[in-house]
Amino acid sequence: MLAVSPPHLRRLLRQEGTSLGRLREEVLCDLAIAGLRRGEPVDDLSARLGFSEPSAFRRAFKRWTGNTPRAYRARD
Repeated sequence: MLAVSPPHLRRLLRQEGTSLGRLREEVLCDLAIAGLRRGEPVDDLSARLGFSEPSAFRRAFKRWTGNTPRAYRARD
């Protein structure tokens, strides 16, 4: 799709100081924040983003933002 081999893409990302995993985490975090701002329930949001269970989503969200989804909504 990008017309670049996977090893070459990894090399390019490494030169930029990032990785596919890091980019994926950033996208998931942005989608999670947008969903919470829209008022999407955590259970629905975690399923939509591909988490195995809501508790896994909550742990990831806290790692990304330093807040739980509930605390994030309360301050936003």
